Amino acid sequence: MPLFIQNRGLGRLTSTAELFVKYPHLQENGRKFSSKSLVDVDPKCLLYVQQREFAATTPADNCVSVIGSDDATTCHLVVLRHTGSGAVCLAHCDGSSTWCEVPLLVKAVTSLSNVSKEGRLELHLVGGFNDESKTSHKLSLNILAAFHKQKEEIYLETCCITEMNDIVVDGTHRPVVYGIGVNVKTGDVFPSSFTHKGPAEELRSARTFTGGQMVDIYDSSRGLVKIEPCQWSPNMDIAFWLSQDDDTILKYLSTSPMAEPPHFVQHMKSTIQFLLEHPDSDSLFPGGQPQLYHRTDTGDWERAD
Repeated sequence: MPLFIQNRGLGRLTSTAELFVKYPHLQENGRKFSSKSLVDVDPKCLLYVQQREFAATTPADNCVSVIGSDDATTCHLVVLRHTGSGAVCLAHCDGSSTWCEVPLLVKAVTSLSNVSKEGRLELHLVGGFNDESKTSHKLSLNILAAFHKQKEEIYLETCCITEMNDIVVDGTHRPVVYGIGVNVKTGDVFPSSFTHKGPAEELRSARTFTGGQMVDIYDSSRGLVKIEPCQWSPNMDIAFWLSQDDDTILKYLSTSPMAEPPHFVQHMKSTIQFLLEHPDSDSLFPGGQPQLYHRTDTGDWERAD
């Protein structure tokens, strides 16, 4: 079944501009969303999703109240929620394999929802901007097309993407909203930014940096963050990046050098440092088992043995 907008099937699109002309209410909603103030989220109730990760849960979850992700420039943040069960999923998509990723997100939500329950699947898309290489624009169209191809009926509610999420600062285009959270209990989606990006922030970044595909990081039935074994080559020639200046790192390691958040270069360097310190990825997963983290009584994520 198609993706629906106000009970009308999406149809074929050649540009995001066409989408906003066709459905002016999406433009209005997108503008409203991008003008909202950032919401502060208590790290003790947050589940943070990194690039090329997703997580899904239900309102019954006692460990997580908000799923969030940020640092999206050309990337898109995707929230899919079933209004009957309240099951919700948040993903950070970078376009690496959109057509394979979207079905995973739909399955994550439907598998947590009782199919006979009243309600419908609602979609919220935030991210991208008017970047020179049109990376955001291509990703916007691919995500919309991939959801349009799903057999489930899905209703697009929020669409703050590409030109709707664009601002010009000192002559440079950049996103208005870099991050979002979704309240697991209410389904409310809001702009946010996060300083706590754990657990295992560097390991998860290293997985993505070395080509890891979209992965589910959360077992909602047990309240565990789960990092499956991943592999990288022990002799990667990456040490030279640590001595490069910021502009060089931005130029070669970013899809949008002029629009990255200020901590981008440091984040890249710490990821590379982590890879150099752990050339043998197998050593991080004894016995080939995933790393598991549970939430302690104080709200921190702690390694579960």
